[in-house]
Amino acid sequence: MELEQKRMLLKQYFTEHNRVVLGFSGGVDSAFLLAAAQQAGAAITPIFIKTPFQPAFELADAKRLADQLDIPLEILEADPLTDQQIAGNDAKRCYWCKRMLFSLLRDRAQQLGATLIDGTNASDPEDDRPGMQALRELGAQSPLRLCGLTKEEIRQLSREYQLFTWDKPSYACLATRIPTGTPIDSATLQKIEGAEQALVSLGFSDFRVRVFHGAARLQLLPSQWQMSDQMRQKVTQAVNRYFDTVLLDMVPRTSRE
Repeated sequence: MELEQKRMLLKQYFTEHNRVVLGFSGGVDSAFLLAAAQQAGAAITPIFIKTPFQPAFELADAKRLADQLDIPLEILEADPLTDQQIAGNDAKRCYWCKRMLFSLLRDRAQQLGATLIDGTNASDPEDDRPGMQALRELGAQSPLRLCGLTKEEIRQLSREYQLFTWDKPSYACLATRIPTGTPIDSATLQKIEGAEQALVSLGFSDFRVRVFHGAARLQLLPSQWQMSDQMRQKVTQAVNRYFDTVLLDMVPRTSRE
Protein backbone atom coordinates (compact mmCIF):
# COMPACT_ATOMS: atom_id res chain seq x y z
CA MET A 1 0.00 0.00 0.00
CA GLU A 2 1.32 3.46 -0.88
CA LEU A 3 2.20 5.88 1.88
CA GLU A 4 -0.44 8.37 0.76
CA GLN A 5 -3.11 5.68 1.01
CA LYS A 6 -2.02 4.91 4.54
CA ARG A 7 -2.15 8.59 5.41
CA MET A 8 -5.70 8.78 4.10
CA LEU A 9 -6.69 5.68 6.08
CA LEU A 10 -5.40 7.34 9.23
CA LYS A 11 -7.38 10.48 8.46
CA GLN A 12 -10.46 8.32 7.94
CA TYR A 13 -9.81 6.61 11.28
CA PHE A 14 -9.92 9.96 13.05
CA THR A 15 -13.06 10.91 11.17
CA GLU A 16 -14.73 7.79 12.54
CA HIS A 17 -13.16 8.17 15.99
CA ASN A 18 -13.23 11.91 16.46
CA ARG A 19 -12.77 11.92 20.23
CA VAL A 20 -9.72 10.03 21.49
CA VAL A 21 -7.46 9.70 24.52
CA LEU A 22 -3.83 9.00 23.64
CA GLY A 23 -1.30 7.27 25.85
CA PHE A 24 1.41 9.84 25.11
CA SER A 25 5.09 9.13 25.74
CA GLY A 26 6.67 11.94 23.75
CA GLY A 27 8.30 9.38 21.45
CA VAL A 28 8.22 9.19 17.65
CA ASP A 29 4.99 7.22 17.29
CA SER A 30 2.75 8.93 19.82
CA ALA A 31 4.05 12.35 18.74
CA PHE A 32 3.08 11.70 15.13
CA LEU A 33 -0.27 10.27 16.18
CA LEU A 34 -0.99 13.43 18.16
CA ALA A 35 -0.18 15.64 15.17
CA ALA A 36 -2.15 13.46 12.74
CA ALA A 37 -5.24 13.51 14.96
CA GLN A 38 -5.04 17.29 15.24
CA GLN A 39 -4.71 17.71 11.47
CA ALA A 40 -7.70 15.41 10.96
CA GLY A 41 -9.79 17.60 13.25
CA ALA A 42 -10.25 15.04 16.02
CA ALA A 43 -10.60 16.05 19.65
CA ILE A 44 -7.54 14.41 21.20
CA THR A 45 -6.43 14.35 24.82
CA PRO A 46 -2.77 13.31 25.21
CA ILE A 47 -1.95 11.89 28.63
CA PHE A 48 1.56 11.32 29.95
CA ILE A 49 1.76 9.00 32.96
CA LYS A 50 4.73 9.96 35.10
CA THR A 51 6.32 6.98 36.88
CA PRO A 52 9.76 6.04 38.22
CA PHE A 53 10.17 4.04 35.01
CA GLN A 54 10.37 7.17 32.80
CA PRO A 55 13.44 9.46 32.76
CA ALA A 56 12.91 13.18 33.13
CA PHE A 57 13.72 13.92 29.49
CA GLU A 58 10.69 11.92 28.30
CA LEU A 59 8.31 14.21 30.17
CA ALA A 60 10.24 17.25 28.91
CA ASP A 61 9.88 16.02 25.32
CA ALA A 62 6.17 15.32 25.81
CA LYS A 63 5.63 18.86 27.12
CA ARG A 64 7.67 20.37 24.29
CA LEU A 65 5.75 18.50 21.60
CA ALA A 66 2.36 19.35 23.10
CA ASP A 67 3.45 23.00 23.27
CA GLN A 68 4.61 22.87 19.64
CA LEU A 69 1.16 21.67 18.59
CA ASP A 70 -0.64 23.90 21.11
CA ILE A 71 -2.51 20.94 22.59
CA PRO A 72 -3.09 20.75 26.37
CA LEU A 73 -1.19 17.85 27.95
CA GLU A 74 -2.61 15.95 30.89
CA ILE A 75 -0.13 14.43 33.33
CA LEU A 76 -1.04 11.61 35.68
CA GLU A 77 1.23 10.09 38.30
CA ALA A 78 1.51 6.41 39.17
CA ASP A 79 4.01 4.22 40.97
CA PRO A 80 4.17 0.70 39.54
CA LEU A 81 6.61 -0.28 42.30
CA THR A 82 3.71 -0.35 44.76
CA ASP A 83 2.52 -3.47 42.92
CA GLN A 84 4.60 -6.46 43.95
CA GLN A 85 3.77 -8.23 40.68
CA ILE A 86 5.60 -5.41 38.91
CA ALA A 87 8.39 -4.78 41.41
CA GLY A 88 9.17 -8.50 41.48
CA ASN A 89 10.06 -8.25 37.78
CA ASP A 90 8.98 -11.67 36.59
CA ALA A 91 8.29 -12.54 32.95
CA LYS A 92 4.86 -10.83 33.09
CA ARG A 93 6.11 -7.56 34.59
CA CYS A 94 5.29 -5.61 31.41
CA TYR A 95 1.78 -7.05 31.39
CA TRP A 96 1.03 -5.95 34.95
CA CYS A 97 2.56 -2.53 34.35
CA LYS A 98 0.58 -1.92 31.16
CA ARG A 99 -2.56 -3.09 32.95
CA MET A 100 -1.99 -0.54 35.71
CA LEU A 101 -1.16 2.41 33.47
CA PHE A 102 -3.66 1.80 30.69
CA SER A 103 -6.42 1.16 33.21
CA LEU A 104 -5.91 4.79 34.28
CA LEU A 105 -6.09 5.88 30.65
CA ARG A 106 -9.16 3.75 30.01
CA ASP A 107 -10.94 5.33 32.97
CA ARG A 108 -10.11 8.80 31.66
CA ALA A 109 -11.30 7.85 28.17
CA GLN A 110 -14.58 6.63 29.60
CA GLN A 111 -15.01 9.92 31.47
CA LEU A 112 -14.57 11.81 28.20
CA GLY A 113 -16.61 9.41 26.07
CA ALA A 114 -13.50 8.84 23.98
CA THR A 115 -11.70 5.97 22.28
CA LEU A 116 -8.42 4.91 23.93
CA ILE A 117 -5.49 4.73 21.51
CA ASP A 118 -1.77 4.01 21.67
CA GLY A 119 1.22 4.40 19.34
CA THR A 120 1.91 0.76 18.39
CA ASN A 121 2.91 0.73 14.70
CA ALA A 122 3.05 -1.81 11.89
CA SER A 123 6.77 -2.47 12.50
CA ASP A 124 6.12 -3.68 16.04
CA PRO A 125 5.99 -7.49 16.31
CA GLU A 126 2.50 -8.95 16.11
CA ASP A 127 2.91 -11.44 18.92
CA ASP A 128 1.61 -12.20 22.37
CA ARG A 129 4.02 -9.98 24.26
CA PRO A 130 2.62 -9.33 27.73
CA GLY A 131 2.27 -5.59 27.15
CA MET A 132 0.33 -6.07 23.93
CA GLN A 133 -1.94 -8.57 25.65
CA ALA A 134 -2.80 -5.98 28.29
CA LEU A 135 -3.61 -3.36 25.65
CA ARG A 136 -5.98 -5.74 23.86
CA GLU A 137 -7.71 -6.70 27.11
CA LEU A 138 -8.32 -3.05 27.96
CA GLY A 139 -9.71 -2.24 24.52
CA ALA A 140 -6.94 0.13 23.41
CA GLN A 141 -6.76 0.65 19.65
CA SER A 142 -3.57 1.15 17.62
CA PRO A 143 -4.40 3.37 14.61
CA LEU A 144 -0.85 3.32 13.21
CA ARG A 145 -0.86 -0.46 13.05
CA LEU A 146 -4.42 -0.58 11.73
CA CYS A 147 -3.39 1.71 8.86
CA GLY A 148 -0.19 -0.21 8.14
CA LEU A 149 2.22 2.61 8.96
CA THR A 150 5.76 1.43 9.64
CA LYS A 151 8.33 3.12 11.86
CA GLU A 152 10.32 4.53 8.95
CA GLU A 153 7.15 5.87 7.31
CA ILE A 154 6.19 7.51 10.59
CA ARG A 155 9.61 9.15 10.77
CA GLN A 156 9.22 10.38 7.19
CA LEU A 157 5.78 11.87 7.85
CA SER A 158 6.94 13.34 11.17
CA ARG A 159 9.69 15.17 9.32
CA GLU A 160 7.12 16.53 6.86
CA TYR A 161 5.07 17.72 9.83
CA GLN A 162 8.23 19.38 11.23
CA LEU A 163 8.06 17.45 14.48
CA PHE A 164 11.35 17.52 16.37
CA THR A 165 10.76 13.88 17.30
CA TRP A 166 11.14 12.64 13.71
CA ASP A 167 14.71 11.40 14.31
CA LYS A 168 14.44 10.64 18.02
CA PRO A 169 15.93 7.24 18.91
CA SER A 170 13.49 4.65 20.19
CA TYR A 171 13.46 4.37 23.94
CA ALA A 172 12.25 1.66 26.30
CA CYS A 173 11.40 2.26 29.94
CA LEU A 174 14.14 2.09 32.57
CA ALA A 175 12.76 -1.18 33.95
CA THR A 176 13.91 -2.97 30.79
CA ARG A 177 17.53 -2.37 31.86
CA ILE A 178 17.09 -4.77 34.79
CA PRO A 179 17.21 -8.52 34.07
CA THR A 180 13.98 -10.47 34.44
CA GLY A 181 13.84 -12.02 37.88
CA THR A 182 15.86 -9.25 39.54
CA PRO A 183 13.57 -7.13 41.72
CA ILE A 184 13.19 -3.48 40.70
CA ASP A 185 13.66 -0.63 43.17
CA SER A 186 13.64 3.13 42.77
CA ALA A 187 17.31 3.54 43.76
CA THR A 188 18.47 1.29 40.91
CA LEU A 189 16.22 3.07 38.43
CA GLN A 190 17.70 6.42 39.51
CA LYS A 191 21.24 5.08 39.06
CA ILE A 192 20.43 3.87 35.55
CA GLU A 193 18.86 7.21 34.62
CA GLY A 194 21.85 9.10 36.02
CA ALA A 195 24.37 6.94 34.18
CA GLU A 196 22.50 7.24 30.87
CA GLN A 197 22.19 10.99 31.23
CA ALA A 198 25.92 11.20 31.96
CA LEU A 199 26.66 9.41 28.69
CA VAL A 200 24.30 11.70 26.79
CA SER A 201 26.27 14.65 28.15
CA LEU A 202 29.40 13.08 26.60
CA GLY A 203 27.72 12.97 23.18
CA PHE A 204 26.44 9.38 23.12
CA SER A 205 22.98 8.50 21.83
CA ASP A 206 20.87 5.41 21.20
CA PHE A 207 22.60 3.21 23.77
CA ARG A 208 21.59 1.31 26.90
CA VAL A 209 23.02 1.05 30.41
CA ARG A 210 21.93 -2.36 31.61
CA VAL A 211 22.37 -3.78 35.10
CA PHE A 212 24.43 -6.97 35.30
CA HIS A 213 25.02 -8.39 38.79
CA GLY A 214 25.26 -4.88 40.20
CA ALA A 215 27.53 -3.61 37.42
CA ALA A 216 26.70 -1.24 34.57
CA ARG A 217 26.81 -3.08 31.22
CA LEU A 218 27.05 -0.57 28.38
CA GLN A 219 25.42 -1.54 25.11
CA LEU A 220 26.63 0.82 22.37
CA LEU A 221 26.20 1.09 18.61
CA PRO A 222 29.12 -0.35 16.58
CA SER A 223 30.09 3.18 15.53
CA GLN A 224 30.50 4.16 19.18
CA TRP A 225 33.00 1.41 19.96
CA GLN A 226 35.86 3.33 18.41
CA MET A 227 36.86 5.87 21.02
CA SER A 228 40.10 7.30 22.30
CA ASP A 229 41.66 6.24 25.59
CA GLN A 230 40.75 9.67 26.91
CA MET A 231 37.08 9.17 26.02
CA ARG A 232 37.08 5.69 27.53
CA GLN A 233 38.35 7.22 30.74
CA LYS A 234 35.63 9.88 30.65
CA VAL A 235 32.97 7.24 30.08
CA THR A 236 34.22 5.15 32.97
CA GLN A 237 34.43 8.13 35.30
CA ALA A 238 30.96 9.31 34.32
CA VAL A 239 29.29 5.95 34.93
CA ASN A 240 31.37 5.25 38.06
CA ARG A 241 29.40 7.98 39.80
CA TYR A 242 26.49 5.55 39.75
CA PHE A 243 28.02 2.07 39.43
CA ASP A 244 31.29 0.76 40.88
CA THR A 245 31.91 -1.53 37.90
CA VAL A 246 31.52 -0.57 34.24
CA LEU A 247 31.44 -3.26 31.52
CA LEU A 248 31.24 -3.00 27.73
CA ASP A 249 28.81 -5.44 26.13
CA MET A 250 30.63 -7.19 23.27
CA VAL A 251 27.31 -7.56 21.44
CA PRO A 252 26.57 -4.03 20.16
CA ARG A 253 23.25 -2.46 19.45
CA THR A 254 22.61 -2.88 15.76
CA SER A 255 19.67 -0.52 15.20
CA ARG A 256 18.14 2.53 16.79
CA GLU A 257 14.77 0.76 16.63
